Amino acid sequence: MALKTAFIWFIAVVVTLGSAFYQRVTGPTNPVSGELELAGETVPWKMERTWEGDTDQQISVEVPSDAFNGTIEWKRHKVEETWTTVPMTFSEGSLVGHLPNQPPAGKLDYTVNIAAGDAEYTISNKGRAIVTRFKGVVPGWALLPHILLMFVGMLFSTRTGLEAIFKRDNLKRLIITTFTLLFVGGMILGPIVQKFAFGALWTGVPWGWDLTDNKTLLFIIAWGWALWAVLKGKNARGPALIASIVTIVVYLIPHSVMGSEIDYSAEGML
Repeated sequence: MALKTAFIWFIAVVVTLGSAFYQRVTGPTNPVSGELELAGETVPWKMERTWEGDTDQQISVEVPSDAFNGTIEWKRHKVEETWTTVPMTFSEGSLVGHLPNQPPAGKLDYTVNIAAGDAEYTISNKGRAIVTRFKGVVPGWALLPHILLMFVGMLFSTRTGLEAIFKRDNLKRLIITTFTLLFVGGMILGPIVQKFAFGALWTGVPWGWDLTDNKTLLFIIAWGWALWAVLKGKNARGPALIASIVTIVVYLIPHSVMGSEIDYSAEGML
């Protein structure tokens, strides 16, 4: 029995770590990177797609020498306007430039042009402009518990689903624990993080279509159903298994897809 329990926990940990890795390497706010071959030199680059705080976003590319020069071209996301060109300066082995700070949830499109002699290279996201999103500073006391509870909740969600599959005896305790972790992490700390980052507690249904908020709402409803079933003394194995699958599917959707975004026209910023 102990060996079987350990095996089930092992599977749950593997699924959770796989989900965490997937979230880390996907999503529209993770950096894009690559290499450029320019004037016989290989130059690695990494472009950030999110910026926190009220300072301008720094864009830098390491280059072999000051023989390289560069510019940044940017415009506001989803706004029909002329691209602005910003020169980059050479400093301590890198070309450095800045994008102007935007209000929380504001986005900019940008590309970087690097040149040496007659050779020139444009840094982009697979031929498209890189999109970066600005946000406010989220204090660690809110962000770290939020992240921890969401992934521990994912761990217990998977563990509870396996408990339902193997028809074991700890289903009630695991359902209560899973619901509590995800509710506190997603429905209490989540809106607090959202408020600091983007100025609104909730931008999902019924007030908007923020996918992060709506994903949270979806798995809370699913686990709420499982919790109701187990507290009413009904067979909760089906609801628990469905809630576990819903949670896995939700976590497979890259983080921040269809996230908070300023409509510059609606905000009167045009």
